[in-house]
Order: sequence, then C-alpha cells, then structure tokens
Amino acid sequence: QVQLVESGGGLVQAGGSLRLSCAASGRTFSSYAMGWFRRAPGKEREFVAAIIWSSGITYYKDSVKGRFTISRDNAKNTVFLQMNSLKPEDTAVYYCAATMNSGVLLATQYNYWGQGTQVTVSS
Repeated sequence: QVQLVESGGGLVQAGGSLRLSCAASGRTFSSYAMGWFRRAPGKEREFVAAIIWSSGITYYKDSVKGRFTISRDNAKNTVFLQMNSLKPEDTAVYYCAATMNSGVLLATQYNYWGQGTQVTVSS
C-alpha cells in the first residue's frame, strides 16, 4: 500500500523559509512523478510543483518559480519542497501526491495523496 507522509509545515514570517518533506513508501517510485499541491481557505486545490522521479525534470506554478524548489532523495524515497521568500498568499495546506500518469499538472492525474501539512505565513 502506497503511503505518503508530509512533514515540515509550520508558522513563518513573510520572507522566511520552510522545507516540506514527503516520505513515500509501499512501492518503487522510480516510474512515478511526485507533485506538491496546496489548498488555501476558500480556494480550490492548486498545483505547486512536480518532479519526474527518474529524470529529475521539474515543473512549477508560475507564482512560485524562483522561490520554491522541488527535489528528491532516491535513497530515502523522499521528495522535498524548499520554500523561500514566503508570502502570506502562500498560506495553505500543502499536499504531496504521486502519479504514474504522464500528466503532472492536474490533481485528477494523481493516484495517491498524503494527509497534508499546514503552512502559515504571517505578514
């Protein structure tokens, strides 16, 4: 059974940094893509970033480019989201997800989800 467990969320001031982790277990993820999504209060869940596990190719939402970096540690089966220069509008519950589909930008393309971790950025 696939399990995705996020950690690393918290409260940070604007301009600060956080690093989210997603520990994946239950199968070999070399043929998967891993994504980060977020849902802010009163808003739809939105794509943040994704990485193709085998190649390391990455994708980002425009508003986080240059501030967020997605990466993976093959040995630890863990995906990270380094978030710098955080803004209040980054406040949301952040979710890790895994997919074997070729598309990575839509939530509907993902098969497995973590429980989420809260990120709150104060102004």
